[in-house]
Formats: sequence, C-alpha cells, structure tokens
Amino acid sequence: MTLKGLLAGLALLVVASCGGGGGGSSTPPVSNPPPAPPTLISEAEASRFLAQASFGATTTSISAVRQNGINAYITAQIAAPRPAQTHLAWMDRRLTELRAANPTANVSANQFYESWWSQSVTAEDQLRQRVTFALSQIFVISLVDSAIDPRGAASYYDMLSANAFGNYRTLLAEVTRHPQMGRYLTYLANEKEDANGTRTPDENYAREVMQLMSLGLYELNADGSRRLDANAVPLPAYTPADISGLARVFTGLSWWHPTPTRSTFFGGSRQADAVIRPMIFYPEFHSTSAKTFLGITIPASTTVDAEGDLNRALDTIANHPNVGPFMATRLIKALVTSNPSPSYIQRVTTVWNNNGSGQRGDLAAVVRAILTDPEARSAGDNSYGKLREPVISATHFMRAFGATSASGNWLITSTSSSQSLGQTPLASPSVFNFWRPGFIPPGTTQLGSRFLSAPEFQGVSEVSVAGYVNTMQSITSTGFGSSNDVRSAYATELTLADNATSLIDRIDLLLFANTMPALLRTRVADSVNSIAIPSGGTTTQAQIDTARLNRVRTAVLLSMSSPEYLVQR
Repeated sequence: MTLKGLLAGLALLVVASCGGGGGGSSTPPVSNPPPAPPTLISEAEASRFLAQASFGATTTSISAVRQNGINAYITAQIAAPRPAQTHLAWMDRRLTELRAANPTANVSANQFYESWWSQSVTAEDQLRQRVTFALSQIFVISLVDSAIDPRGAASYYDMLSANAFGNYRTLLAEVTRHPQMGRYLTYLANEKEDANGTRTPDENYAREVMQLMSLGLYELNADGSRRLDANAVPLPAYTPADISGLARVFTGLSWWHPTPTRSTFFGGSRQADAVIRPMIFYPEFHSTSAKTFLGITIPASTTVDAEGDLNRALDTIANHPNVGPFMATRLIKALVTSNPSPSYIQRVTTVWNNNGSGQRGDLAAVVRAILTDPEARSAGDNSYGKLREPVISATHFMRAFGATSASGNWLITSTSSSQSLGQTPLASPSVFNFWRPGFIPPGTTQLGSRFLSAPEFQGVSEVSVAGYVNTMQSITSTGFGSSNDVRSAYATELTLADNATSLIDRIDLLLFANTMPALLRTRVADSVNSIAIPSGGTTTQAQIDTARLNRVRTAVLLSMSSPEYLVQR
C-alpha cells in the first residue's frame, strides 16, 4: 500500500466511516455460597472495552479485564490511587531542574504536556486518566490563552482528576473557584454593578457554565431529545436575563491572599500560590442586588452573603433536570460513540439522577453505567462508533508497543499543528473545545445526509490527514518529541517479525480488538512480506535486525493509518 493510497483511504473517513456436577460430599451444604467467578471474556472484548476506558489496550490490561470481568475491573480502577507525582508536582520538579542549569528559567506549557503524556501512557489509573481528559474538554480552560499560568493549568487538571469519580456538584464548585477558570472566562476580579448602571458584572462564566458545563442551549428530556413548545420550537434552557442574574453571583471573586485588601482584589502583591489556590470572595465587590435566574430569585439584601449566593446558584444549576442528559451525552460521546440512542442516554441519565443510593451526580456510577451499558458492549448498527482523537491514537501506540522516554521527562511539546496531530491536551482553540459536540459533517457526506454527529471530524481535512500520517510515520520509526525522546523498542513484535500472520494477529488484538478487515490484513501482510529478511553467508545480524524492525514499523504504520483503525467501534 503506497502513501498515496493511504491518504486516499483516509480521505474516505469524511464520507464513509462511522456510517460504516460431581458426586456427593460429606461437607454440609453452605447456605450462602460464594459468588461464581466471572465468565472469562474474550481478548477481543477486553481490548475493545479498553479502547473506551483507557488510553489504549496493553497485553497486561487485557489480561486484567479478562481475569476480573469488566465490572470488577471498573471497581478496581475507581479505587486505584492517582500517580504519586501530580501534574503540579511534576511542574515544580522540572522548575528545579531547569533552574539548576539557568537560574532565570521558568516552566511553560511544555512541562505540563510532558507530565500529561507521562501520566496518560504510564499511569495505572487509566480509567481516571481517560475520564479526566474527557472532563477537560467540557470544563475547558486552554493554555493557548496567555492569561493561563502553566502551574495553574497543571493544578486545574489535577483538580479535574481528583474529582473524576466524585460528585458533579463538588466538581462544579471547584471549577468555579479555580483561578485559572476565573482568568480564562474573565470573572476573576469581577466587580458588582454600580449605582448609575455604567458598570455591569462580567457575564462570560455565567453564560458558559450553563451552555457548556451543565445545561446546554435547549431544555432536554431525559433521553437527550429537545423539549418543544406548542409550535414544535425547541425551548431555550436559559435566557439573557438568566445570564445577567447569574453573573451577579460571580462578583467579588478574586485572587487568594492571606490578608486580602482592595489592592489584592486587583492582583496587587499577588502571592505565588494564588495561581493554584481557590479564589476567595471580597465582600466589597460582591453584588447585593436581587439575582434572578433559572426560575429562582436570591433576594436583594443589605448584607453580603457571597458564599450563600454561590451555593444557592450552584445547587440550582446542579439540580436542573437538563444536567443529567446533557452530561450523559457529552461523556458517552467522549468515551463510546458519537450517536448514542435515546434509550442509552436515558439509562445513563437515570443513574445520574440517582446512583441507587439516592445520590445525584455520582460520576463514578455514571461512568460505570456508560461503559457497562449494552449499547457500549455491542457495536450495534453502522451509525455506531466515533473517530479516535489524534492524541488518543498516539497514546494507544505508546501503550500498546511499550514506548518509553529516554530522558524520563517525556519531552513532547505542542502537537496542535495541522502538520502534527492537530490536538494538544488542555490547549483547545476556544472554550468550545477542539470540536463542537453536535458537529455534523456538511455537504453530501453520508454522515451529513443521515444527520449523524461526528464531533472529531470537525478537525479532519486533507492537510490534517496528511499531517497525522506523517507524524505517525515518525512516531513509529524514529520516535516522538524533542530528540525523539519517546520511542518503542518493539520488544515483543520483533520476535514475531519473521511471520507476518503472527505479527498482524498481535497488532489486530491491540489496535483493532480483532476486527481488522480481511482486505486490510492482506494489504499489511503483502507489505510486510515485501521486506525480505536477508540470509546467507555474508548476512550480518545487524542486517537481519534492521529488516525485522522495518517489517514491524511498516505493519504498525499501515494499521494505525487505516480508516478502519481510526474509527473506534
């Protein structure tokens, strides 16, 4: 298969893919026998599950899922400790190292990216890692914005990770109080309205917390469908008046300081840790006017109750009936499929509203419901599936084929260029994420004609496809990052290189969950077999090793560049 052929096949993604007993015993009977061990699921089932619940299957993780069963595996993953070194701790360690060489050096976004790749590829709490990445695309801040402090961004991502299996209401509060969200959506140092009406509170966060982090634009039924008025017109979830009323709640929040003053509200004498510590209220700047939003009114008062106002607002948002179907849909799209059925959404919404113990917004229960749902465990019809995010394809390669960092620091910088992966963690181009969750490819595409959403396709073009293939060619051969710091030795694959069928079987399991189409297998096998392993009296071991390595690299690159791999089903 030529590179031109690969590019032509990949271009078809835009128009076709995703559319696509024994005797007696003297022992007395036991009244409550222990539960039977779980039925051993297949390697393929385990690999497919891990494509949804991790940053990529490995032989070790496949074995763990098979031995424990999916439910028990999820339980263990929820209980798994987070990495000993947080993203913030990584940043601080790297700062010490950089300043040892240059006393004026400082950390940048690159050190966060290093930490992200390290954790995403090597951390044992893979389910938390994957869910945190999904949450970072809902509760968006971006290092593209110069207002975002790199240490603060690391702290923010750590906060998302700490809450990934917690309660949504708690997560919403911590997002709201984080100074990097305050900076990104411009409500840090947000002042109350003035008496003559020339100054009004900043409305950025009030609008986006409803539109992007909780309710969405329209009122929803439990199955994610829009509620309609008598004229079959969708009902808005909120109005401009709701935004204005809610914006007053988010006044008076600004930088943490041990002795806050009017000056520190505006950033004077700012402490180094203010970029990572939750914002505090400055009563002087908090509105005491009436605040009407989402069907409630916090009455005007002569005294400031900023904390009370905030709690009332967040309770109102978190208890809104839209939150369950809105968040269920966003998380299903991130982990499983771009077009979940209404019944799938409704089943997850039911768990969101009540985890079985009366708790609402239990994210651990919701993630379990998403991943164990029958629709997740069966590929369904040809509308099922999603385009893999480019960085997830890269982590999948690194995990599947045992990539390591020569320096130990995972020296991978921004991969946002269309000539690279076209995506960098925590560096989306806007608050709306890398792509809109409801994006439908336009024109005469099969997806568009069937009104099927495919969010990740918003980032697909001829340029991005070529960039991905070129990047994967580099990653699979010479390595990734500064000085090709991250690379795979293909230890297991090299032992199979003499036999194309055995080599492809392994790649098929790790990358395709044993669903590689016959035609693709043939093409990969033909390409592998075209690379002869030299033999004869003058042949050196180095020549043999090079041929085997080229066979492996070819098989991996052709597989990872195929449309059949890039569509997760």
